[in-house]
Amino acid sequence: METQFYILLSLKTPEGYVDYGQYFFGNDRGAAYGLFEQLKGNQNLKDTCLLHIDLMETVDSLPLKIKTICCTLDELGYNCKLIAREIFRLKNLEVVV
Repeated sequence: METQFYILLSLKTPEGYVDYGQYFFGNDRGAAYGLFEQLKGNQNLKDTCLLHIDLMETVDSLPLKIKTICCTLDELGYNCKLIAREIFRLKNLEVVV
């Protein structure tokens, strides 16, 4: 089975973290890891952190969390623009190549 990579967005609620968005990279490990390293945020997770961004990988159809960062609302806005731009670029290069 092919490994898939995606970025998962979640926010803290009184009941715990709730997922609210995903960006899929397909099977391009290098692109997923490279983009995640460019994201703004803090790797030191605290209880006060309200927004999480996780780099996820599917292994045998099961999700596996690779890395997590905590970010502010402003950082999340920057990150979402960066992710959308990179996925747009990657998907359009697939068509051209």
